Amino acid sequence: NSPLVDIEVDDNMISGELPDGLCDRGAFNSIVVFNNTLTGRIPPSLGKCSKLNNFQIHNNRFSGELPDGIWSAINLTTVMVSNNTLSGTLPEKLPWDLTRLEIENNRFTGSIPSSADRLQVLLGSNNMFSGELPSSLAGLLSLQTLDMGGNMITGRIPEDISLLKSLNELDLRHNRLTGEIPASIGLLPVLTSLDLSVNHLSGPIPWEMGNLKLNYLNLSYNQLTGEIPAALPSRAYDQSFVSNPGLCASNSYVNVSTCRSESGGLDRGLRNLFFVLGAVVLLVVLAFAIYVRRDHKKKRNGGDLAAWELTSFQSLDITESGILRGIREENVVGGGGAGKVFKIDLGDRGVVAVKKIWNCRNLGSRLEKQFQSEVQILGSIRHKNIIKLLCCLSGADSKLLVYEYMENGSLDRWLHRKRARVGGEDRSRDEPLDWPTRLEIAVGAARGLCYMHHDCSPPVIHRDVKSSNILLDSEFKARVADFGLARMLVKPGEPDTVSVIAGSFGYMAPECGYSTRLNEKVDVYSFGVVLLELTTGREANNDGEQCNLAEWAWRQLEEGAELTDAIDTAIRDSPYMDDMTTVFKLGFLCTETLPSRRPSMKEVLQILLRCHRPGGVGYSPIAEQDVAAPLLRANTGSRRQKPSHGGGGDHDDNIMACDV
Repeated sequence: NSPLVDIEVDDNMISGELPDGLCDRGAFNSIVVFNNTLTGRIPPSLGKCSKLNNFQIHNNRFSGELPDGIWSAINLTTVMVSNNTLSGTLPEKLPWDLTRLEIENNRFTGSIPSSADRLQVLLGSNNMFSGELPSSLAGLLSLQTLDMGGNMITGRIPEDISLLKSLNELDLRHNRLTGEIPASIGLLPVLTSLDLSVNHLSGPIPWEMGNLKLNYLNLSYNQLTGEIPAALPSRAYDQSFVSNPGLCASNSYVNVSTCRSESGGLDRGLRNLFFVLGAVVLLVVLAFAIYVRRDHKKKRNGGDLAAWELTSFQSLDITESGILRGIREENVVGGGGAGKVFKIDLGDRGVVAVKKIWNCRNLGSRLEKQFQSEVQILGSIRHKNIIKLLCCLSGADSKLLVYEYMENGSLDRWLHRKRARVGGEDRSRDEPLDWPTRLEIAVGAARGLCYMHHDCSPPVIHRDVKSSNILLDSEFKARVADFGLARMLVKPGEPDTVSVIAGSFGYMAPECGYSTRLNEKVDVYSFGVVLLELTTGREANNDGEQCNLAEWAWRQLEEGAELTDAIDTAIRDSPYMDDMTTVFKLGFLCTETLPSRRPSMKEVLQILLRCHRPGGVGYSPIAEQDVAAPLLRANTGSRRQKPSHGGGGDHDDNIMACDV
């Protein structure tokens, strides 16, 4: 019964729900309640606000669908509902006067709306929109910003996108776009920011793009080929083309090979001359190779030890000659990002794993940084759940990292029944891990990451957490491994960490696809995927699925499926179902789209420890209500709640200790 026509209560920390009869008389012009902690569904009565022109409810905790009647308000100009948990579809036809539509970081589905002729800003990233970019998109002649990153959009980028003459920012990152980049993009006169990263785009980069005055460009993680247009300055776009193996450049780009020059203008005589010279050079090279091989055999038993520099981090009786003699093909047990991994038996001195990183003229600087990173971090760390670096050797043509050897290999080989090469033999993992073992592994890996994030100074971010980087010793105790991509984080008060995109598909947090400013929450996301692997037995990426494991898990909760059906069939009949579903939902929480809504590794460890009862005989599953109930209660609409630090339980004294 209020005569009010405007509500503006933003930034007031208001909680609760919007009242049901808020717009029964249809009199409101403006509803502005953003930056609060409001929850629940949007009252259907808001659909009666026929005079509504300004609707701002972003940065709350609303769920459910928007009332259909809101889109019938003929004067509606602004809709800002970002950063909630809203779902449903948007109408095909939007209000005529709508100029700003901000709906990112929700759960909207369906196709992209494109019928508002006066629309200037469309922010719809990190939802679940699907289908192709509509042809009517080219009719939005006033559009200045289009951000639909982090969805499931397919098909090609339309050629007539050049009609959007006012477009200043175009962001279609992290979708499933295919085909070539249309040359017409180069005709957008005021475009300053373009992000098409993490798609399936192929073909060459149009030379017309050299006409653009871009402040930001990201085409990384596609299948682009050919030469990068010379008009794109290499210094400005050094990291814009990462993970496009078919690209080359005449300029000096980082992580892009140099294009080979054409020789089509050479006459036949000159070609014959080069052929003869090439044959002569080949004979000289062969003779030199034979000499080097003979010389190497003479030095193989230690004659060239002076060329190696040994740096030891442990009090161990390991010699350079013992390690070098074991670097043989029959001892290969795996490969990392920059070389091979060998299993070397040192007799009574034990067994070690040696990671060999080659020096390469073209990639020397990058590999040198990777090597120095591993040595700097692992050489100084002492933790029972982090792989122990024993020593390192630096040589003229390669570098060797010597680790303790993990008898049971990596977690992914046990979860996904993969074959492992051990001592020259292929061995398969036939027996599935039982639940107590899986939970013990999760707790151990969480302790290691928690230590890196919270007990190291400065903190350390791993950036490539995955099940293949969690190694298992003879008792199936977990060790976090492969810090080849790790970097030290900045100290408090300094700018955010700046680094190149890294990680593995299926485990990469969404922000890795569009930002180079990352924090430790990328590890939390990746570890959440590992928790989903442990509970479901599924791989992070499955070629037979249309989505990765994190997306699949979200769909299970969104569709109201029985969580027990998501659990790995190999352990589904165990007496620990309550704990398994709790850990499944913890993995779901860790893979939140927004980094700020993911728990810290301390909070993850807290929940895992409350589920954990070491030993088989005394083990008993914990009821879900005793495990951080506000965090993991079975409410599919509240994926974004923050963890509780509530007490209770026998382990409270140690629950937040990363090194317990």
